[in-house]
Amino acid sequence: MKKGEISFELRNDLSELDRLREILEGLGEAFGLGSKAVFQINLALDELVTNIVSYGYADDLEHWIAVTMAREKDVLSIRVEDDGVPFNPLEMPAPDQECPLEERPIGGLGIHFVKRCMDRVAYERRGSRNILMLSKNLKGD
Repeated sequence: MKKGEISFELRNDLSELDRLREILEGLGEAFGLGSKAVFQINLALDELVTNIVSYGYADDLEHWIAVTMAREKDVLSIRVEDDGVPFNPLEMPAPDQECPLEERPIGGLGIHFVKRCMDRVAYERRGSRNILMLSKNLKGD
């Protein structure tokens, strides 16, 4: 781990979302992030971890989701890595926001929020691992 970089792991269990929120609050202080940035980062990571836990594994075994965060000047970089089934969330179609809520299909809105909260989202599959790279411009937050 490089200086200015923080890494942690979460089990593939939805109960870990509370721990994620607590970790992010502490990281917000450590990285000097504003409350808006912490909220947006938590929203994005909560959505991503929820999707990984809910849909990423075909077995009932314990798996680990690795998260690495680093701040360099006004940019926070986040890497989320898991060993779940291959899934590129960026290939999900954008939700139809013109359609009335009661007529919208379930799903897809969370990834939309991730894209709106982050300034950059990229995906790659490396071996048996899904890797999402996110970045957030902190200037003005």
